[in-house]
Amino acid sequence: TPFPLSPLGAQLGAVARTISVRDELGASRQVFFVALGGFDTHSNQATDLPGLQQDISDSIAALFGATQEMGLENDVTIFTAADFGRTLTINGDGTDHGWGGHHFVVGGAVNGGDIYGNIPPSELNHSQDSGNGRLIPDVAVEQYAAALGSWYGLNNAELNAALPGLTAFPGGALPLF
Repeated sequence: TPFPLSPLGAQLGAVARTISVRDELGASRQVFFVALGGFDTHSNQATDLPGLQQDISDSIAALFGATQEMGLENDVTIFTAADFGRTLTINGDGTDHGWGGHHFVVGGAVNGGDIYGNIPPSELNHSQDSGNGRLIPDVAVEQYAAALGSWYGLNNAELNAALPGLTAFPGGALPLF
């Protein structure tokens, strides 16, 4: 599978190559972390963001294609995570740090095509706007993490131990798988 000629493409290409030699490594379970910076778009957001989003799309599509070629698409799950979102308000040339954000999960075992949580209006002064366009998420990180933990094999007791805040959310884990 050809991977994009970008830092993220190179990282995910290395992940695919490592997965391909999992038997030789004796690795039945592998976890990989890759990173892509540049999302702290206080300035140049309109210029920088489309390229970042295209790189994510192309690089993850390549990794998923590689897992399909290996016959492992049901055994590999790819997901995004971030430490902050962006505000709806513009600071002149970008946006400031916010709370809510959107993430996605890709893999053959994923119940695809669903959106979890509500997509808030792209306007200010509504019930999910805490002020200045800082959106309040209605799906907790714990719910997202619990779904991934379940896929990885954790039972309910182990999920609650790993994610003590999970019990505060009535729906529990998201039905991603």
